[in-house]
Amino acid sequence: MSVEIHVDRNLAMELVRATEAAAIRAYPFIGKGDKNAADGAAVDAMRAFLGTVEFDGVVVIGEGEKDKAPMLFNGEHVGTGDGPTVDIAVDPIDGTSLTATGRQNAISVIAASERGAMLDASTVFKMHKFVVGKPGIGVCNIRMSVKENLKEYSRATGKPVEEILVAVLDREYNEDLVEQVRSAGASTRLLRDGDVAGGIQAARSESRIDMCLGQGGSPEGIITACGVKALGGQIQGILAPRDDFEIAGGKQAGLLFDHVYEMDEMVRTENTFFVATGVTDGPLVSGVRKRGDVIFAESIVIRGKSGTVRKVFAEYQASRWL
Repeated sequence: MSVEIHVDRNLAMELVRATEAAAIRAYPFIGKGDKNAADGAAVDAMRAFLGTVEFDGVVVIGEGEKDKAPMLFNGEHVGTGDGPTVDIAVDPIDGTSLTATGRQNAISVIAASERGAMLDASTVFKMHKFVVGKPGIGVCNIRMSVKENLKEYSRATGKPVEEILVAVLDREYNEDLVEQVRSAGASTRLLRDGDVAGGIQAARSESRIDMCLGQGGSPEGIITACGVKALGGQIQGILAPRDDFEIAGGKQAGLLFDHVYEMDEMVRTENTFFVATGVTDGPLVSGVRKRGDVIFAESIVIRGKSGTVRKVFAEYQASRWL
């Protein structure tokens, strides 16, 4: 059953309640150095709120399963079981290390689509990703070199290569890519963690970031695809198995290697949601704040059916939460 338009609108606000809950529960752990405690609190809160939502949700991309305890693992059913049938991808904290160290750009995020529309790439943990906004569609391509992509993007937009900003996850395996960007004359914004936010920023027209490139998590790639598609941008991905075990698991799951997954293969519907609440401050959304007995949370809601982007601001009584 497809998710109807009026259900979409209601579902979006319900999902925001779940990401807000996860972000608020993580708040006491910001800067405290314990990423596992922060993640555990966020997972518990998100799962509890999802259990109250009137939908039949299946977790396609989740937290996994530890000691056979329910933790938003892949295949878990969430919601009341009534209403629309939906696939969801969750990351209670995208940026647990950022949260633990008190750095910027940690978010709590949920993506949703019609049942069966999301690519399940969970057996292969890493993916090479390339995200651009509308100006790069039909111009940029992951199959091209970094230099070629920068040149063509510059030609299409009229923006000098020297002014193009490329977000890259700051990892050793992306060092060569960073050097290629800088050698071509463009600038980099290195992301300590949380490349979902980086990908969404690259697809937004008002963002300073023009592209988001490099290897990162494949689950995060599918989550990002839901938001990028709704924004009218472009994302491409190539799976990057780390060992023979992942190759075997990927083949058994029907995944393709040496294959460019286009956006419509990652998410095979226009009927998508992307909702994210800030845990710590970042250019996408502000982080959770507490003043006296009031907690403030900021979220972004992107709806694929209409291409609408909304900011949602919420205030909670701290005495009822922390």
